[in-house]
Amino acid sequence: MASLREKKLFLLDMDGTIYLDGALFPGTLPFLEHVKRIGGRTLFLTNNSSRSVEAYVERLAGLGIAAERRDFLTSTDALIAGLKQRSPYRLCYAFGTESFRNQLRESGIPVTDRLSEGIDCLLIGFDTELTFQKLEDACILLNRGVDFLATNPDWVCPTWYGSVPDCGSVCEMLFRATGRRPRVAGKPEPAMVELALTRTGFPAEEAVLAGDRLYTDIACGVNAGIDTVFVLSGEGTWADLEASPVKPTWVLEDIGALLEAIL
Repeated sequence: MASLREKKLFLLDMDGTIYLDGALFPGTLPFLEHVKRIGGRTLFLTNNSSRSVEAYVERLAGLGIAAERRDFLTSTDALIAGLKQRSPYRLCYAFGTESFRNQLRESGIPVTDRLSEGIDCLLIGFDTELTFQKLEDACILLNRGVDFLATNPDWVCPTWYGSVPDCGSVCEMLFRATGRRPRVAGKPEPAMVELALTRTGFPAEEAVLAGDRLYTDIACGVNAGIDTVFVLSGEGTWADLEASPVKPTWVLEDIGALLEAIL
C-alpha cells in the first residue's frame, strides 16, 4: 500500500467531502493549500449532474475556493465522453435540469425534453426540476425499448436537513414501473478517474480518490485501480463500511483528518 505522502493527484468528491450543503468543512482550505504547496493537483469529482461546471466554479468561489473549469469532472462529462465513443443517437430525451440539457447540447448531443417518435435514447441525471410528466415520458420511452443511460446511481443527495432522492432513486422508480435499468456513466464506473488521469498526466499510483460514499466514490477508485480514502463526514458510516464488499485503502473522519494523515 502506498503512503499518502506519495500522492500528488487528489480526486475529491464534493457534497459530504469538502462541504455539506452550503457549509465548507474547516479542513478544506488548509488541505487545498497544502496540495498546491507540494506541487500537487486537485480535481473535484461529482456525480451531481443538476448544475453546470460554471455553477460549481461560482459556488466554490463563494466558499473561498478559487477554481477553474479545468478543475472539475462531473458525471455529465463522463456521460458525454461515453456518448461520443458510441454510434451517434438520432435524438436523446434528456431527463434532468435545464442545465443538464444545455451541457449536452453544447457538446453536440441532440436532445429534447418533449416526447416524439424519433427518440432512440433516454438520458437521465439528478433532476431538481422533476415532474410527473418526465416520469410518464420516461416510462413510455423505456417500454418502446430505447437505450437507457444514467449519469449516476446515487440514492440520495445530502443536504443540511438530511437527504433528497437522487438519480439512483428515480431510476429505481422507473425500474419498478418498466423493468429497465440504465447503464451508468459516473461513479462507481471508472470513467471519471480515467478522464482525470488523462487530463492531468499523473500516473495512477500517485492518485487517490476521497469521498463519503462506498458504493459510488470508493467503488469508482477501486474499479479504476487507484487508492481511496473513505471520509465519515457525509453519507457513509462505519456500519456501512462493515457491511460493504467495497473496501477503501484508508478510513478517516474528514478532510481535515486527511491533511493530518498526510503530514
